[in-house]
Amino acid sequence: MASNPLRRALIAQVRKTFNDQERGETPVVRRDDGLFGPQSVCWRVHGDVVTMMVGGVSALLLQMLHPAVLAGVWDHSAFRHDMLGRLRRTARFIAVTGYDSLEAAEAAIEKVREVHTRVRGTLPDGTPYAADDPRLLAWVHVTEAISFLDAWIRYAEPDMSAADQDRYFAEFAIIADRLGADPVPRTRAEGEKLIAQMRGELVADARSREVARLVLDQPAPSMAVAPVQRMIFAAAVDLLPAWAREMHGLKAPRVSRPAVRLGTRGFAETMRWAFRENT
Repeated sequence: MASNPLRRALIAQVRKTFNDQERGETPVVRRDDGLFGPQSVCWRVHGDVVTMMVGGVSALLLQMLHPAVLAGVWDHSAFRHDMLGRLRRTARFIAVTGYDSLEAAEAAIEKVREVHTRVRGTLPDGTPYAADDPRLLAWVHVTEAISFLDAWIRYAEPDMSAADQDRYFAEFAIIADRLGADPVPRTRAEGEKLIAQMRGELVADARSREVARLVLDQPAPSMAVAPVQRMIFAAAVDLLPAWAREMHGLKAPRVSRPAVRLGTRGFAETMRWAFRENT
């Protein structure tokens, strides 16, 4: 157990942020009998708190550029009024499918599949959409895969080998396959190719910019957390491809970029220090 007061405080804040205590949620305990295992690249990448926060916010901003993905969230969720809840649910899904038992992972995937069957509607231009559309699921998956991985490389493992990056895509593809996504990239090159292919379907409009504003301007859980949250969000914007920042109307933090990257790297190292003693 963590004996240092700073360690205890950091761990407590993370658990409070990512576990809905009102619903009785507790941290997911790592088990060897899940979809992956201790030797997997997914365990390495998905177990880092700060890089997953940076990558998660960046992925969300990318996802919302697809009008059908945006419509599904806009029309069928409390996203605009419960940003923290949305982020918590995504983080918990990643944790359960990555670290819990095979039975728990399969139950979580089935629950998401069932929810997707009920998310249907029509875009403003009259085009129908469905959340269980394999191509939309592929877009959500690939944006998460590339964002989680790039945040990990930038702030944890800058010398990560190309082979391990491909292993990550191949492992993470297991979840995408079970959710019904298609096509599912199994290498980094395939992931980058899919993003390039789908860029023509992306749209920046008033609703996508409103979601970006809601994501980036959401209130911090506490005054103490506010500076860290601002840094994480700045790092997430910095992680976006230049074309995605431009579509959202977001400016790259050119002047502050070195400070953002240095601060985020330092905070990531501090959180790893905190959790090392606790695991």
